[in-house]
Amino acid sequence: MRDRYVDVGSAEPQIDPSQDYSLMKGYENSTHTVLRFRRKLDTCDNKHDIVISNNTMRVMFMYFDEDPAIGSHALSPLPNPAEAWRPYRSLLLLQRTDSGLPHYEPSGRILELRNQDVELPYGDDSQFWCTMFKLDKLDRKYHIVKYEPIFDSSWSYHYLQQITLYECQGNSVKLEEMSRGGGQLCMGANSLSLNCNAIVASWTRGSEGFVFPAEAGYPLESKHNKYYLMETHYSNLNAEFEPYQTHRMTDSSGLKIVFTQDLRPHDAGVLSVGMDPNWRHIIPPGQDRVISQGHCMEDCTGSAFPPQGINIFAVMMRTHQIGREIKLRQIRQNEELFPIAHDSNVDPSYQDFRRLSHPVRSMPGDRLVAECIYDSSSRKAITLGGLTMKEESCTVLTLYYPRQKSLTTCHSLPSLPTVLHSLGIEQLAMASNPVVIASPPELAGMTLETRLLSYDWEHQFDKFQQATLLGSFKPICSGAHHENLPISEHLIGYNKNISKTYREPRRCKPKRLFVTETIPQLELPVLHDLETNHLSEASVRSSRSSFIETLALSGSESASCRQHVTWFSIPLASLISLVIVWLAR
Repeated sequence: MRDRYVDVGSAEPQIDPSQDYSLMKGYENSTHTVLRFRRKLDTCDNKHDIVISNNTMRVMFMYFDEDPAIGSHALSPLPNPAEAWRPYRSLLLLQRTDSGLPHYEPSGRILELRNQDVELPYGDDSQFWCTMFKLDKLDRKYHIVKYEPIFDSSWSYHYLQQITLYECQGNSVKLEEMSRGGGQLCMGANSLSLNCNAIVASWTRGSEGFVFPAEAGYPLESKHNKYYLMETHYSNLNAEFEPYQTHRMTDSSGLKIVFTQDLRPHDAGVLSVGMDPNWRHIIPPGQDRVISQGHCMEDCTGSAFPPQGINIFAVMMRTHQIGREIKLRQIRQNEELFPIAHDSNVDPSYQDFRRLSHPVRSMPGDRLVAECIYDSSSRKAITLGGLTMKEESCTVLTLYYPRQKSLTTCHSLPSLPTVLHSLGIEQLAMASNPVVIASPPELAGMTLETRLLSYDWEHQFDKFQQATLLGSFKPICSGAHHENLPISEHLIGYNKNISKTYREPRRCKPKRLFVTETIPQLELPVLHDLETNHLSEASVRSSRSSFIETLALSGSESASCRQHVTWFSIPLASLISLVIVWLAR
């Protein structure tokens, strides 16, 4: 086993002068090859390693059915890429998979919410489907402690982009009528004009679901909320699947909810922070870095948050196809605190709820900012904000406790004057349809749509970016009943003047030199004191189940030494050579 890196222009990974990985175990039997190794989260080898963080990490791997060249230092070439299997997966390496339910009680009950034979869209069209469920009467309060997706079939997964479950308020006739049907087309839950604005659960493509921590659960009470709306977003983005498409393909996927009567100490809630989906969210084409910001105003948090604040314990950061980086910023008065969450390596196909290392408290009067960075260099036309995958999004869903209902959506939208100013427009003609520009004179008579399409983004982008970041915006603050907070009705927001900002902690000391030996003389670090390090002996003991192996892995980490242990168990009897590459991008 060797620590290697990928150099620009190199045909295959090169051996790293600083060998930072330690092999802990390796064996194979008739069905599996297992490698267990570890390294520090930050090796301080900035030249050849990347920091293992809470970013989305792309892990590439290649395996082949032939042994590598014999010899401890032999530089054997990689197998022919056309013959070897080499997929990649996006992972949150610091998030331990919760296959079981921690603190699971025998009183746990399961609720399955499924769509009913929804006809899938044809081609690359997007489709939103809304299904209403009426909850059976419960004799007491329960807590949702876990949820996970239910996939109806193998082809359904190619279409499913997002499933969101909303809690509805009230007992209107419309809610009752909709619960008796099989669902209907919708353009987002808000398009139905129902009081269904509080998010209960949210699944996004790539996620395996979510397990709540021991201190909180989402409240479930039929006395107060009988109806729940499930919004499913279908869109086929897999071009390889198109030849297999047929008309009238149907889907009955949904969510499995686990709830218990053994209540957690706190009720959990979901707060959405970000940019409201709207055409005013403009992303110019041909740019490798476009910044958009969605503000949750301090006026709104000051009005809604309890005096002791809320504790954010998990986040889901969402963009669509061209999102590359997203950050949830926290500003208190004029000081910017350390970001609540930050992912500089966004994968649109893998956007999961991620636990924070410790809950972050947000106080009344704090401003929360969802900041997204897009790469539109591959696009020739502008991209507008919206719900479909062809449009763009900038949203952070936060899971927190204790729950409050006054504020469930805390978004913002560039004001119309900001949009016009960013496009060099001074005034629009009154009562014109389509919308026509009145001034400046050189643009008079041109429609707004034409201006958007013909704007010189290549030379005027910097002016546009500055205008959108410094211009005014309209706060959108609403609660569980979809009513706007009175304080936000006539509120106009601006970017805060920050006088004090956070400083990134320094983790690494300057290094004099990695190694003085040349590569052929480099001693590879192996934990020789571990009995399980011997391959032939370990293979004899390899009959133990993967569950036991996982338990052994769980006990191998030390809280005082922040190292990352990775365990691979690959069901391939003839697996001999394995190459793993961590990608930051």
